[in-house]
Amino acid sequence: MGPGEPAGCYDICVSKPAESSVPSVPLTSQPVPMLDLKRQYQPLHQELLAALGHVLETQQFILGEPAAAFERVAAAELRVSHAIGCSSGTDALWLAMAAADIGHGAAVVTTPFSFFASVSSILRAGATALLADIDQATFNLDPKAVTAVLDGPKGSAVKAVLPVHLYGQTADFTAFGKIGRERGLKLIEDAAQAWGATWQGVPAGGLGDAAAFSFYPTKNMSAAGDAGMVTTNNDEVAERARMLRQHGMRRRYYHDELGWNTRLDGFQAAVLSVKLKYIAGWNAARRTVAERYDQLFRVAGLAEAGPYPEKGIVLPREVAGSRHVWHQYVIRSARRDDLRAFLAERKIGSEIYYPVPLHLQDALKPLGYKEGDFPEAERATREVLALPIFPEIREDEQQTVVDAIAAFLS
Repeated sequence: MGPGEPAGCYDICVSKPAESSVPSVPLTSQPVPMLDLKRQYQPLHQELLAALGHVLETQQFILGEPAAAFERVAAAELRVSHAIGCSSGTDALWLAMAAADIGHGAAVVTTPFSFFASVSSILRAGATALLADIDQATFNLDPKAVTAVLDGPKGSAVKAVLPVHLYGQTADFTAFGKIGRERGLKLIEDAAQAWGATWQGVPAGGLGDAAAFSFYPTKNMSAAGDAGMVTTNNDEVAERARMLRQHGMRRRYYHDELGWNTRLDGFQAAVLSVKLKYIAGWNAARRTVAERYDQLFRVAGLAEAGPYPEKGIVLPREVAGSRHVWHQYVIRSARRDDLRAFLAERKIGSEIYYPVPLHLQDALKPLGYKEGDFPEAERATREVLALPIFPEIREDEQQTVVDAIAAFLS
């Protein structure tokens, strides 16, 4: 799932990096924020106020027509049969698995290089989480590593695979679709960071048996608080998801299963309905920003072929078959921590997604993994650095970022 930020930060503030061995430098460049939501909200101000006012007037605060209207348009946008709004991306992951009948006695294979919820939602559903390493270029779950798990001693218990569309680029669903068909496994997409991304022309959210989206405020498609969505083309999964999101009720006060209170509220649905009209343009702008970063880094002579960095940086890339929406622009650097401290000194935002692989998180020690089990994921946690990217970032701000990295590397 997508990056998790401290309450109130929303990626705008720059978290304090580790102590650096790089000497101080004169602060001659302009500050560049990691994200500036004010630039997005200013032109939408009146439209958003009107949408929120309508919710107040109609008093449909939980689900109701505001949520239903957003679900209808979202389903059409993603070309899926069903879109089921809920209270967060984390709840969406759990809801997708529970609705697909993935629970006790099942094992689910996913990545160790993701936000915590990708694994915690599996455990919350009552299933067992098994991990497989990542692709060195895309950071997404490696289909070959998944196949190795399926052929291993625990493979017979696996009922589903949960690929994460990390940083806004879809996982290889040609490979995962084949694995699902040949092995009889369900495919659950963690699409938290990938609204508008596609694989072979098919939007994220409609590639697997079910998918989960997050509308956390930093996402490409974002609410003004927590919200999420499950998408599916399976009528039965959709019906169960709608039932489970409100305490297992199909009829009011009659509970068929142990569900949960994870409903989408009317205010967030209203905000999302407004933003849905602009998301295609925002994603196109993000692609332009990513292309500009690529050009600026190459002109500056800083880009290395990779996959691992040596003296320069390795740029992210869009793989064949994928349409990236650039939720994050993530480079690799052999001196990542020093580079981040250097940027922070110049008030240039950056973030590490993610500094600790999931198999080494204290809370997930019971999974039984150890350091060295997933070398690609572990190396990525030492080298990745997300740079400022949002639709409204200016070209001069990007040039400031590139110039600062050039100064560091020189």
